[in-house]
Amino acid sequence: MNAITRRWNAPNGPRQLLLVGLPLMASMLSATVTQFTDRIFLGQYSLESLAASLSGSITNFTVMAFFMGMVSYVNVFVAQYTGAGRHERLGAALWQGVWLSLGSGVVIALMGLPAHQIFSLAGHPPAIQAMEADYFRILCFGSVLNILAVSLSTFYSGRGLTRPVMLVNMIGAAVNIPLDYALINGFWGAPELGIRGAGIATVIAWGVTAALFALLIFRRSYEKQYRVLSAYRFNRELFGRLLRFGAPGGAQVFLDVFGFMAFVLIVGRLGNDQLAATNMVFSLNHFTFLPMFGLHIAVETLVGQSIGAGRPEEGVLAASSCAQLCVLWGMAVGAVFLLFSGPLLAAFKPAAYTLAQYAPIAETGRNLLFFVVAYTLFDGIAIAYTGALKGAGDTRFIMLLAAAMSLLVLVLPTYLVVEVLHLGLYAAWTCLVAFLVLYAGFAYLRFRAGGWMKLSVIES
Repeated sequence: MNAITRRWNAPNGPRQLLLVGLPLMASMLSATVTQFTDRIFLGQYSLESLAASLSGSITNFTVMAFFMGMVSYVNVFVAQYTGAGRHERLGAALWQGVWLSLGSGVVIALMGLPAHQIFSLAGHPPAIQAMEADYFRILCFGSVLNILAVSLSTFYSGRGLTRPVMLVNMIGAAVNIPLDYALINGFWGAPELGIRGAGIATVIAWGVTAALFALLIFRRSYEKQYRVLSAYRFNRELFGRLLRFGAPGGAQVFLDVFGFMAFVLIVGRLGNDQLAATNMVFSLNHFTFLPMFGLHIAVETLVGQSIGAGRPEEGVLAASSCAQLCVLWGMAVGAVFLLFSGPLLAAFKPAAYTLAQYAPIAETGRNLLFFVVAYTLFDGIAIAYTGALKGAGDTRFIMLLAAAMSLLVLVLPTYLVVEVLHLGLYAAWTCLVAFLVLYAGFAYLRFRAGGWMKLSVIES
C-alpha cells in the first residue's frame, strides 16, 4: 500500500495527471455529447443526413487538422515557459498562435469553395454528395473560430489550469445542442435546415467558445505577469520556432485524420447502410477517444513543464500514468458498449424507418463495436505516448510515424480489401485494428528509447 501511495502522489504521478486531465476529459466529453446528439438528431431526421454528416465533418476536420495541430502546439511553449519560470513569455507565445489561427482560417475558408467537386470524387450517391458539400462548406467558413478557440485555450491548459477550459467548452456544448435540434428540425420558430442547420449550430457554438476565452484572457489583471495585452506584435523568431516544432505536430494530426477520412470515404463506397453503421459506431467511439485525448493534452503539459524545469525524468511517470488511465477508461467504456449496444444503437434509428428496416443496420453496428473494443486499448497507449513525445518536442518522429501508419497500414490496405479483393466491411475494420496496434507499439518504443529527454522547444 505504501508503494501504491507513493506512486499515486509522486510528481507527475496519477494524482497530478488527473488534477490536470480530469477537467480536460470533461471538456472533451462535453464535445462528445454534442457530436453524439448531433448525429442522433440527424439520424432521426434522415438516414442520408446521418451518412453525409460523418464524411462531411471528417473532411472538414482533415482540412483543419494541420492548422489546429500547429496552433495547439502553443500548449507546449506555454508549458515549457511555465516550467522554466519565464511567465512573461506566455503572452508572446499565445499571440503567435492567434496570428497563425487567423491566417489558417482564411486558407480553410478558401478550401471550402470547391466542396461539390471534392465530394464528387468520393463516388457517393448524388443526394449524399449534395448534403456532404453543404455541411463541409459551412464548417469550413466557420473553422477560424474553432482554431482560434483551440489556440486561446492553451493559455490555461499549458499552465495546468484546465478548469476554465472545461467550463468554456461546456458552455459551447450547451449552446450547440438546442441550436442543433431547432435548426435541423425547424422547431421553436427556427427554419428547417436539415444538415445545413447542424453546420450553422456548430459554427455558432465555436464562436461563443472563442469569444469566452478571449474575454477571460485579454484583461489587465494578466498583463503584468504574462503580458497578454502588450506582447501582441508578430515575433518572427518565436513564430519561426512555433512553425518548426508545431508544423510536424500539425502534420501528424493531419495524417491521422486523413487516414480516418480516407477510411470513411472508402467504406462509403460499400453502400449507405455500411456508411451509416460506421458513422454510428464512430460517434460512440468518441466516448472513448475524446476523453483520452484530454489526458493526451494533460501529459503533453506535464512533460513540457518537466522539460522546462530541467527534470525530464518526471515525464516518464506522467507518460506511464497516462497510458494506464487511458487503458482503464477504454476498458470501462468498452464494457458499456458491449452490454448496452442495443439501446445505444437504437438511438440513431431514423423516424422514417420501421424496426425491421433498421435491424440490419443495427446488427452491423453491433458487430463493429467489437472492433472498437479490440482497438481502444491500443489507441489509449498511442494517445499517451505520442502526447508525451510532443510535450518534449519530438514532433518530427511522430509526423513520420503518422505518415507511415496512415498510408501504409490503414489507407492502402483498406482500399485493397474493399476495392480490389472485395472482402467487405469487416475486412476494412480489421485494417483499422492493425493500424492502431502498430501505432501504439512504435510510439511506446520511441518513448522508451529516451532521446526525448534531451529536447526543448524554448530558447535557452
